[in-house]
Amino acid sequence: MTKNSTSSTDSTWTAMVPVDDTALAVTDTGGLGIPVIYLNGHVAAQKCWRRVIADLGPGFRHITYDMRARGKSKTSADYSFETNVADVDAVLAARGVERALVVGWSYGAFVGAHWASRNPDRTVGAILVEGAQPHDWIDEVDIEGMRKLWRRLGWLMPLLRSMGLGARMTAEQMADSNIEAGEIARESELGPVLDNITVPARYVNASGASFGSKGDEQERIRASLDQVVKRNPNITIHAKVPSNHGNILRKDYHTIADAVREVARHESGQR
Repeated sequence: MTKNSTSSTDSTWTAMVPVDDTALAVTDTGGLGIPVIYLNGHVAAQKCWRRVIADLGPGFRHITYDMRARGKSKTSADYSFETNVADVDAVLAARGVERALVVGWSYGAFVGAHWASRNPDRTVGAILVEGAQPHDWIDEVDIEGMRKLWRRLGWLMPLLRSMGLGARMTAEQMADSNIEAGEIARESELGPVLDNITVPARYVNASGASFGSKGDEQERIRASLDQVVKRNPNITIHAKVPSNHGNILRKDYHTIADAVREVARHESGQR
């Protein structure tokens, strides 16, 4: 048993964890390695991390889960960002984990950054993959156009869910969540959160555009991190990889795994 966990197992544990009015599908590989909790993208399911987990191997304890209404998790009346941050605590408590290394992609990177900033004593470190970049991109978005886009995509959700890329949320709920993420991404909101991180944090950034972005918008968003790393020595950019926002977990999983290993070595050196 390590100081990172109050309990561990030798075989994979999978169950539904009751939280408020819902239940989250959670998987825990067990073991005595550093616990790593993975935080998914906005509409992604936990299986998106399988390549990263395979690369890291059994030397780590891997904990994955589906956010509310994603993957196999149940629906809820509350899909707010604050609820998603609180659910990290619920999952770790259900597995008896006191300290963990958080790895988040896209929306999950925002969740991971907030959780690490608020819980320095419980955080081994944070890997932020193509997300948690402070930028006021929401000001450049046609809000009503965004709502119309999610309504148009409604018919596609069942197909995307079968691929682990959809949520059982209404178009309005998806739009509200997306808009809220834009407000959370504002420099005035996210900047202080990142400045407050006192554990090792590593960014893995993609290249090119992402779904819904225009021109060089995505690269301008990524460039906002230059000032973040200047202000906070605990945060560095581990790598900028050639894959894009959508396929980074599939094509550059080894780089993400290397970032996890780097932070884990820092933890080992502190013992």
